[in-house]
This record gives sequence, structure tokens and C-alpha cells, in this order.
Amino acid sequence: MGRLRCAASPDGSTPRAPPSPSPLTCGVETTAAQPPAPVRREAAAFRNLITATVGFTLTFWAWNLVSPLSGAFKDRLDLSSFQQSLLVAVPVLVGSLGRVPAGALTDRFGAKLMFPLVSALTIVPVLLLIPAKDNYAAMLAVGFLLGLGGTTFAIGIPLVNSWFPPAKRGLALGIFGMGMGGVALSGYFTPRIAEHDVNLPFWIVAGALLVYSLLAAVLITDHPDRKVPEDSLGHRLGQAGRLRVTWELSALYAIGFGGIVAFGVYLPTYLKTWYEMSPTEAGTKAAGFALVTVVFRPVGGWLSDRIHPALVTAAALLLAALMAVVQAFDPPLYPLGTIALLAMAAGLGTASGSVFALVSQVTPQAAVGSVTGIVGAMGGLGGFVPPLVMGAIYSAKSSYSIGFMLLSDLALAGAVYAYGRMRTLRRDG
Repeated sequence: MGRLRCAASPDGSTPRAPPSPSPLTCGVETTAAQPPAPVRREAAAFRNLITATVGFTLTFWAWNLVSPLSGAFKDRLDLSSFQQSLLVAVPVLVGSLGRVPAGALTDRFGAKLMFPLVSALTIVPVLLLIPAKDNYAAMLAVGFLLGLGGTTFAIGIPLVNSWFPPAKRGLALGIFGMGMGGVALSGYFTPRIAEHDVNLPFWIVAGALLVYSLLAAVLITDHPDRKVPEDSLGHRLGQAGRLRVTWELSALYAIGFGGIVAFGVYLPTYLKTWYEMSPTEAGTKAAGFALVTVVFRPVGGWLSDRIHPALVTAAALLLAALMAVVQAFDPPLYPLGTIALLAMAAGLGTASGSVFALVSQVTPQAAVGSVTGIVGAMGGLGGFVPPLVMGAIYSAKSSYSIGFMLLSDLALAGAVYAYGRMRTLRRDG
């Protein structure tokens, strides 16, 4: 509101306020107009979403620094295939399991502290890769610490969830989930940057994380109505673990996101072995698969804002199941095999987005971080069983058909369960 300011007229009477203010007359001295509270809150929501998505992308790039360079590490350190696989697996496994405490700590301390803190701490193992790259034991130890970068998923989900209303939450969570594209960015750019200098990728990623940590400390804000739990970390995790829905969502996410991780790890090997592609061509095709999953993750969230996310999950997993059956019959890559693999990617990407829209609807706000941590961990861990199974089946049978049929069975079971059980859960708000 403005402030009334008057000055006396020459005859000593108080004049009537004129239409426009004057130094010798009454007028309204205006102050700078403030946008209404809903507008400011919406701007804060999008600021937090964008900042969290950028951070998620950068930390996932750091999390995946070892995998694109594993061939060079194998030659440098004279590693066996098992040692090379272990080197790649350690940061992924640690990052997946680390989401459980990271989500619970976010419930307690908020994303404003956790996001810049975890991003800054990830700089340490990234830089330690430089002196450790000539020693296998040191690489394993640094890879363990590098898993910290994979925990930011469980920090960003409760942050985004708190800022957006239920009607817009699915799309917002899907957009945040696109940060998993940091893995694909690392796979494409890290080896190309390393061609100029073997240490250059580590310096670039560390510098980007430093700049981001400083910006995130300023730009990220917790929702003013955030409920802070008072009980201990162990108690909150125990409560989340006792919720039936936690494990139902974990199973669905292990199929959706686990399938994405599995194909990210094993698809280049499959294309090289079965379709006799060159390593470069197989890597390009695998990158296309990953891109489709990233694009369709917000699609799953957007659809979940309009219909129940359980129905979206069921339809997406059914599509993945049908395409896995098609691929089990070893079709020619062009066009049928390409269509089947890309449609499978679309289904898995959509399901990974809709499952977390479901998390936001059936989980109490104060427990979203804890539940997200467990569900995210199961999704990450679920991605490392299928490649082992596919490799074992091919070694025994010289065929991938059984592996694709098993994937189809899992996806179909998930679709039936999502439709039969999860669609009956009450929507919040």
C-alpha cells in the first residue's frame, strides 16, 4: 500500500488530494509493487526444479566417470574382465545403496543443505581419480567414494515433490528425472575429452561441480511448509521399510529403471555379439536407446498428472513386455529389431517416470525422502542382475532369447500388479 503525504496550502487549510502527487499537495507515495505470493511461489518451484535437474545431471556424470574409461583402465592396469566389471560396478552399487541414507537425511536436514553439500563432496573422489588411476586397489577405493554422486536422486525427488501441487507433480518429477541423462553425457563426452588429456575429464567435472555447489547453496530453497521429522534416521528408515507400498514401488521401479540400467550396461555387448556391429556403431545405437528413455521419463510423469500413474505404469510395462517378446525371436535389426528396442526404451522410460509420480501420491510428505531412497536403491540394484543373467545364458546357450523372455515375464507381471493393485490406492490432495 502507498503512504499518504500532505503539505499545507498557502492559506493554511488542508487541500484536497489532486490526481497526481506534488511536493506542495497531498498525494500517494507509492512503493515498489510486489508480485502476489502464488506467483513468487511458482517462480521458486521452477527455480528449484531447474537447479536440482542441473545438479542431478552433473553428479550423475561424475558417478559414471569410470565406466566410459574402463577399457583404458583395463589396458593400463592389465585387468581381467572380472576386475574391469568390478571397477565399473563399485560406484554404481554404492551410489544405489547410498540413496537410502541420503533420502532419509534429506527428510531431516532439507535439500538446501544436502544438495550443495553432496555435490561439493563428490569433487573429492573425482580429483582422487587422477593419482589413483595407476593402481587397481586405489581405483576401487576411489570408486567406492565416487558412489556419493549417485545419491542425489534421493535428494532431488523430495525437493521437487514438495514444491509442486499434485496436479503438476508428475511432469515436474519426470523433468527432474531427465538428469539421469548425465550418464549418457558421460558415456559420449568423457572418452572424447580424455583423448586430449587423460586427466582433463576429471578437472572439467570437478570444476563444474564446484561452480554448481556454490550456485546451489544460493538458489535451492526448501519449501516453507516442509515438515521436519523429529525421530532418528534409523527409526524413519524402519518406518519406510515397514510400509507395504515401499516394496511394491521398489519392485516396479526395479523393472522400469532397472531395465534402463541393464540395457545401458549390456546393450553395446549385445549389439556387438549378436548383430556383429563395430564398437563405435554399437555405442551409438546404445546412446540412442538411452536418449529415448530420458525423453520418455517426463512423458510418463505428464501422463500421470492426467490419469492414475498406476495405469500409465501398467501400459508402459505391457509395451516393454510385448517388445521383449518380439526381440526374443531375433528379428533383423532393420527395421523390426530397431523398432522393438526403441519401443522398449520408450516403455521403460515412461514407467520409470510414472512410478515416481505414484510415490509422490501414496507416500506421506515427511517420508518421501526415506521411501525415495529405498525405491531408488532397488531400481539401481535391479539393473545389475539382468546383465549377469544375459551373459550367463549366452555362455550356456549361445542365444539371448531366454533372457528377453525373462524380461518379458517380469514386465508383464509388473503391468498386471500395477493395474490390479496399485490403481486402487487413493490419490493425495
